[in-house]
Amino acid sequence: MPTDDDIISRYEGIADWFAAHRFAGDPPMESAYLAAVAKALPAGAAVLDLGCGTGEPLAGYFIRAGHPVVGIDGAPAMIARCQERFPDMTWMVGDMRRLSLGRPFGAVLAWDSFFHLAYDDQRAMFAVFAAHTSPDGLLLFTSGPDHGKATGTMDGLAFAHYSLSAAEYREQLAGHGFAVLRHVVEDPDCGGHTVWLARKEAPGTAPRTDVSA
Repeated sequence: MPTDDDIISRYEGIADWFAAHRFAGDPPMESAYLAAVAKALPAGAAVLDLGCGTGEPLAGYFIRAGHPVVGIDGAPAMIARCQERFPDMTWMVGDMRRLSLGRPFGAVLAWDSFFHLAYDDQRAMFAVFAAHTSPDGLLLFTSGPDHGKATGTMDGLAFAHYSLSAAEYREQLAGHGFAVLRHVVEDPDCGGHTVWLARKEAPGTAPRTDVSA
């Protein structure tokens, strides 16, 4: 199974391929989830994209909707392409596990990135999510359908994927002040992705409705 360092080097090696293939479809397959986040965001609210890749389609969607984006990725080649595409945004090479920006965001995204982290690293990430999400802000991430690990392939290279159980994700979210708004397992309309959308509860807020599917 590829290690964390292998994952970064593999993404470095496929940056050109990724830039050419990642933004597929108009609208992109993620659009229903991105629209749900955008609808709830105040005008001009900033978005944090963890594992931003080359900036499309997620970061680009929010930039075009008028939201400033801060993007973090471990692969310098990916960040270089973000800077080329969207030079007015803030792009950083970094490790999401060690992130401490000292400011919250209206939405935090960890789409097809957080799931590369091993189990304990994923558990620790919920404190990072909470520290960077505003009260009433949204968290959007993808996971596996249940606890386990798998290997995916892009441009002929292997990439490790890990997942906690749905019950543990719910426990981690609740323990860090998030209410699940939507949980869809292997969504057929989104390339089989398992998607979580959660809101960070403001003090005194009534519980939100879980619309899992």
